[in-house]
Amino acid sequence: MRSSPFIAALLALLLPALAGAQEIERVTFDEAVQRAIANHPTVQQAAAGVLRAEALLQQTRSRSLPAVDASVTTSVVGPLTQFDGVSITPRTQTLTTAGVSVPLYAPVSWAARHQAEDQVLASQAVQADARRAIALETGRAYLAVIVQRRVLELNERARDNARAHYGYADERLRGGLGSRLNAVRAQQELSGDEARVEDARMALRRAQEALGVLVAVDHPVDAAGEPSFALPALTTADLDLVRGRTDVLAIVARQTAAERVFSDAWKSYLPTATARVAPQLLTPAGLFANSRSWSTSLQVSIPLFDGGLRRGEARERQALLDVVRSERSDAERQAASEIRTAREAIQAGERALAHARAAATQAADVLGITDTAFREGATTNIEVIDAQRGARDAEAAAAVAEDTLRQAQLELLGAVGRFP
Repeated sequence: MRSSPFIAALLALLLPALAGAQEIERVTFDEAVQRAIANHPTVQQAAAGVLRAEALLQQTRSRSLPAVDASVTTSVVGPLTQFDGVSITPRTQTLTTAGVSVPLYAPVSWAARHQAEDQVLASQAVQADARRAIALETGRAYLAVIVQRRVLELNERARDNARAHYGYADERLRGGLGSRLNAVRAQQELSGDEARVEDARMALRRAQEALGVLVAVDHPVDAAGEPSFALPALTTADLDLVRGRTDVLAIVARQTAAERVFSDAWKSYLPTATARVAPQLLTPAGLFANSRSWSTSLQVSIPLFDGGLRRGEARERQALLDVVRSERSDAERQAASEIRTAREAIQAGERALAHARAAATQAADVLGITDTAFREGATTNIEVIDAQRGARDAEAAAAVAEDTLRQAQLELLGAVGRFP
């Protein structure tokens, strides 16, 4: 008993800190999407892919540009060879050479440079599509948090109603006016609602954790509010909308790159020409060697026979081009289907939401009437419990219908390339 004031003081200090540690960060819809785009590893990997493509372009471009090199060689020889008492070659001699190589005609290197430029554009398109994919996934996770929180609130309300009904039934039992069957039946409904509340609370936590992973933080994240999606008037033709999507543009960029690689296959049969100028400095000079000299050369390489290597490479390039063309056709067909489906889903979702809200209002009226009748002794609590279940299910169906409509609106924005 002596330690109770100390324990109370310690709890007074620790409880606020524990409560603060359990607070969940809340973000708006736009904040969640922007943070996911900026921090998610998938987007960062796509950005690294762009940097890698640019580095490869720099390496490829260097092969078609002039190159300068230099070397210093020191030689020590022995025994010395002499002529009339003079050494023909000094014991220690240093040769300094500089060289400038200029590609005069390099069609393969020039083609490789253009192909590398196409790969940069393709990687940039992949990065844009990665941003779109992560934004859509984050939007879906954000909406999942909203609907799970709504379901939790509905289950908590149903539990509170069941608790109130059980309290009334138990009070009547204690007063000798009710039956034990009514009390136990009400208690059973309360226990079931308590279990549903725990399940809904865990589902909400999972949704918050999933949103936190997409936002790239080490803790769950909660939704700060419900987003509103303003659907623009879409006057553009569906085909143009499909071709403007980032996933289709990424495949188009890959197809363009594959077409260039295939069309450049014939350049591997062309010769290459390189000129080289190399001045030299020899110190000390030998008896029959000049201190300063230079050399120039012109190297022409003509591929004659390669055992079918280039023909095989051309066939491989054709196969890769056929694959990416097929992928583009499938992606455009899938995108057009998504646009049509999203439009139909919005129309159906609006109708379903109106009916679900009407059903929830009607179920609430039924519950009120049934509860009043039970308190007046006109019905049993079986009708009350059924009315409570019906009201809970109707409100849950309305919440799900709201989420379905929001998801359909988000899907339409993503399908037409207007999100993010």
